[in-house]
Amino acid sequence: MRRTFRPHARIRRRPEFLQAYEQGRKHHARFMTVFVRPTGTAPARLGVSATRKFGPATVRNRAKRRARELFRHHTPMPGVDLVLIPRRGFDSVLYADLVSDYLAALRRLRVALAEGASA
Repeated sequence: MRRTFRPHARIRRRPEFLQAYEQGRKHHARFMTVFVRPTGTAPARLGVSATRKFGPATVRNRAKRRARELFRHHTPMPGVDLVLIPRRGFDSVLYADLVSDYLAALRRLRVALAEGASA
């Protein structure tokens, strides 16, 4: 199975982020805030919102890379837009702790993982 982060799996436009914020369900986890909005379209898509408040560009970029890696290895079922906002410690915590936090957030939001995604 291909594990690259394809362009069709990205949320890019501001209106799409706003829809997730306004219409989606939200969960505050320890290292991230996750918004989930059902869309009915395939595939599942990810948007990462790391603002300047989070840190300098290198820190924000590292957080976005880690978020994409989480999404690649633990992809939700198709038809879901997922917006992830990293919180303090997201860029420096162990990857295993991020995985458990992310999976707990998805369980709390009742988001099923896709076939072949490791749990």
